[in-house]
Amino acid sequence: MAQLASALVTMLLGVLGCAVYFYGSNILLDKVFPTKSGPAQKVARNLRISNTIRPWLFLGPAVLLLTFYLFYPVIDSIRLSFFDRSGDEFVGISNYVWLFGSDEFFESFRNNMLWLIVVPTAATFFGLVIATMTDRIWWGNIAKSLIFMPMAISFIGASVIWKFIYDFRSGGDAQIGLLNAVVVFFGGEPQNWITIPFWNNFFLMIILIWIQTGFAMVILSAALRGIPDETIEAAVLDGANGVQIFFKIMVPQIWGTIAVVWTTITILVLKVFDIVLAMTNGQWDTQVLANQMFDWMFRGGGDFGRGAVVAIVIMVLVIPIMIWNIKRANAEMEER
Repeated sequence: MAQLASALVTMLLGVLGCAVYFYGSNILLDKVFPTKSGPAQKVARNLRISNTIRPWLFLGPAVLLLTFYLFYPVIDSIRLSFFDRSGDEFVGISNYVWLFGSDEFFESFRNNMLWLIVVPTAATFFGLVIATMTDRIWWGNIAKSLIFMPMAISFIGASVIWKFIYDFRSGGDAQIGLLNAVVVFFGGEPQNWITIPFWNNFFLMIILIWIQTGFAMVILSAALRGIPDETIEAAVLDGANGVQIFFKIMVPQIWGTIAVVWTTITILVLKVFDIVLAMTNGQWDTQVLANQMFDWMFRGGGDFGRGAVVAIVIMVLVIPIMIWNIKRANAEMEER
């Protein structure tokens, strides 16, 4: 109860502080550059200055906070990557030499690449298919709400749910896990699914696909509704069937949106951490880069140098995707 009260007080103070800041800063700006009285030339000059400054009163704090919370960690991580485990003694490129000679790193890197291939593709594909199907049925909005619901669950919460689905009981005990219950019902042998090397990675990926499909569905559904009806009608008149219309008419027209959804989920996958931590903690060959970084930073005595090197690898992998996304967005803006 105390934590809830503390959270509510923090939220109220935050909202009140923002209101006081914006209201007070606008009053101060109007007093410094008055626009309601005085010579017309001075009023016009003050109005131009006020209109230039006023947006930054709103954007300024956010820009400063983003600059601090984005750029400072990057710079400090680069610095730490050249220091020892305590961050005090300069060790040159020793941490990078360790990284590229570490079997654990290559296991994490391989698993991340596997996640990158499977999760964005599957989530985008299922989201597109569901968006197309639910637009054609009367209860489509209800279906969309149910499919989007996992987006409201935290990764840890979703992992707990799926832990019950994958649950395994040994010694002849009744299987309470849904998957094993189904296997036993059909005469199979129950398995401890998340301990099976290689395949357990896919069992973990299913959790993120389950969460992100709703996101992909909502964005792609909006894009599908933006397709001109004339193009669909023309295809029907030309004798195209449903599959041809979908792949040759609809998909090409929303390809830009599909790419944005795919890259957004890709960036999320590169940072995947919670699911692996909650389900396996990187055991049984399921380690990923973010979890490895956490292990080196905060476990095993804490090695800030090696943890920082892994963090830099994640950042380097994310940057090309972000640049491509920004270039694509700018190109679309220019076309409009």
